[in-house]
Amino acid sequence: MSKKDEVREFLISRRAHVTPAQAGLSDFGGERRVPGLRRQEVATLAGVSLDYYTRLERGNIRGASESVLNAIANALQLDDVEREHLFRLAQGTPSPVAAALKKPAKSKVRASVQRVLDSMISPAIVYNMRQDIIAANHMGRALYAPHFDTAGQPNMARFIFLDPRAQQYYEDWPLARRMTASMLRLEAGRNPLDAELTALIGELSTVSPHFRQEWAEHDVHEHRTGQKVFRHPDVGPIRITFDVFEMPGESGLSIVTYSAEPGTADADRLSLLSSLAAPDTTSQLLPERRADTTGR
Repeated sequence: MSKKDEVREFLISRRAHVTPAQAGLSDFGGERRVPGLRRQEVATLAGVSLDYYTRLERGNIRGASESVLNAIANALQLDDVEREHLFRLAQGTPSPVAAALKKPAKSKVRASVQRVLDSMISPAIVYNMRQDIIAANHMGRALYAPHFDTAGQPNMARFIFLDPRAQQYYEDWPLARRMTASMLRLEAGRNPLDAELTALIGELSTVSPHFRQEWAEHDVHEHRTGQKVFRHPDVGPIRITFDVFEMPGESGLSIVTYSAEPGTADADRLSLLSSLAAPDTTSQLLPERRADTTGR
């Protein structure tokens, strides 16, 4: 999809999500030809002419001023993530020089970062903008066991859309699909020249009808904090809270930690998972030391 097409579809989709009542406009009845707001209503709310807004919605947005973009964002009631996405679309395609200087997405973490992960009691993983899980502590691997039980590097997007087990693993699989597609679209706006990200989106679009459906919504989303329920194959359903932290000095990498409310059945299941996932330290002892533990 071209940049103009991306702009057009994004603005049309956002316009369709806002009703006249939500925008504080009077609706005098009659059949509306479009869901949500009309172009004229968006132009009026933003304080621009209908002709100018029409040109923007047709994709001719590059060069629009910050004040105009903010006015359009306010009229369409965009949240912070959607507003950022609109501004990035307005910036146009990065120059070849900027693309050449951009570092590729990380595929592994520093040894010091892995040591920090391993010292954490709670489940933790590190993922990049393509949704590759590039590091985890033993609890993170245990929590995401089905994702790691795949060929090659685990990728959350591929698992959610292409692995049949995802429908059972995620209690709200449709929500997981929507959020994943929305995160990929946000990253595609941030990194339009990333060849591997583009290839992943192309792969999912080709193979998964569900991805094509979610991608067509033009939603954008950034994972920060929230709750989700995993139906874990070993311990059953776990309602878990996640918190996302950007890694300082590692552009494009995020650490996600998971925790359960203390005193709940979810905390008990997480504790059980911890005992099941605990590494066997006895097998790691030197032969002489293992002999000592037998009473010799």
